[in-house]
Amino acid sequence: MFEYSVLLMAPADGSGSGSMLGNVFFILAIFAVMYFLMIRPQRKQQKEREAMLAALKKGDKVLVGGGIHGSIVGIEEKTLLVQIAENVKVKIERGAVASVLKEAETTTK
Repeated sequence: MFEYSVLLMAPADGSGSGSMLGNVFFILAIFAVMYFLMIRPQRKQQKEREAMLAALKKGDKVLVGGGIHGSIVGIEEKTLLVQIAENVKVKIERGAVASVLKEAETTTK
């Protein structure tokens, strides 16, 4: 039974190179789609995050990964000193910063 199904899948005229070329093209197309839909945007997002972490400075309002809001009062090479309340400062890793918060513009009229 197995030999019979293998014979049915074989090309009748013996030209199997066309389907091989089609398979290679299909695989390359899948890799191209994966690159443009997954890998490239992820790299762009990673570069933006690295730029954001490198641009941190004293006085920036930040949101830490655990949901803690605070402002940067001290910067070292790999760590930040963040003030989360009056007289309460925490030392965190740079990578723990989820985002830099922008000051809400307040208009007093």
